[in-house]
Amino acid sequence: MKTYSPKQGEIAREWFVVDAQDKILGRLATQIATRLRGKHKPEYAPHMDTGDFVVVVNAEKIKVTGAKLEQKKYYSHSGYVGGIREIALKDLLAKKPEEVIRKAVRGMLPKNRMGRAMLKKLKIYAGGEHPHGAQGPKPLDI
Repeated sequence: MKTYSPKQGEIAREWFVVDAQDKILGRLATQIATRLRGKHKPEYAPHMDTGDFVVVVNAEKIKVTGAKLEQKKYYSHSGYVGGIREIALKDLLAKKPEEVIRKAVRGMLPKNRMGRAMLKKLKIYAGGEHPHGAQGPKPLDI
């Protein structure tokens, strides 16, 4: 018996819409990362992108537990001496709520070319509206 390996043309991609209102950030991000990788499908292969598209709405209404809102910091470095920047979760949530979910999901995906391709299938919107109605996204309960 041979091991089954899916072909690129055989992969059926679906669209899902997730309402992030009052959801915990980390628990939501793990479910989204699983859908983007395709680990929920029986034809999952770790060397291929078999995942689905995920649309997240109401990103501005995400919740975090504990004191993360004040204590959690995101860092970036320009590469120059003294070029480190930090921003608190509370400030990033007020400025760019989409980036909070994108950073959480990105940390759970592979750190290679395939992981970057998977992240492109994630569409995040701060409000309750999204322009992907033509794709017929199914609601995903998390």
